[in-house]
Amino acid sequence: MSHRFKSTKTYRYFSIPAEKNPRNLLITMHGYGQLAKYFIRKFNGCAEDFTILAPEGPHRFYKNGYSGRVGASWMTKEAREDDIDDNLNWLTKWLTAHLKENMYEKIVLLGFSQGGATAARWYYSQPKLFSHFILWASVFPPDIEQPYTTVEQGYFLVGNKDEFLTSELLEKELHVYQKLGFETIQFEGNHDIEPKTLNRLLKSL
Repeated sequence: MSHRFKSTKTYRYFSIPAEKNPRNLLITMHGYGQLAKYFIRKFNGCAEDFTILAPEGPHRFYKNGYSGRVGASWMTKEAREDDIDDNLNWLTKWLTAHLKENMYEKIVLLGFSQGGATAARWYYSQPKLFSHFILWASVFPPDIEQPYTTVEQGYFLVGNKDEFLTSELLEKELHVYQKLGFETIQFEGNHDIEPKTLNRLLKSL
């Protein structure tokens, strides 16, 4: 028999303070097997205009065998519904607590790869928390294929050489996001954050 027991867990996140404009907040959610402390470095160039926060997926694991490099994941297929609920609960409580002590004019949520699925679930559960929503090289989660609201100020970005997407799958994903109301942007690159494209988008928001 399967049983469940609820308790507390310590979650962690990393931050980069804004250099000039502390009124803008960028929340970045990493992909599978990444750690937030390294992922956040991809956004150093955004720190002039944004405070940057990077929450970390709660499931950490050794990437090769039983030692060495460690990665993190937002969930697996096992006990998936519990992990979805837990992620939505802790992320919302974390951001709500942060906003009690900090005020922002603009809050941008960005999810990359696997982190995009969790970001999408978070956005659609709490759309009023965010002013802009960016999904980067992420497949839209199947459990919200038909969201109850069309996204506003939403963007989907993907490299034209993304190694996880065939040309056929890429066209399919672009169609899905366009139908959901996202502005879609393709850039020259692979499955990664491309700094120039990112900064152009953030400056346009």
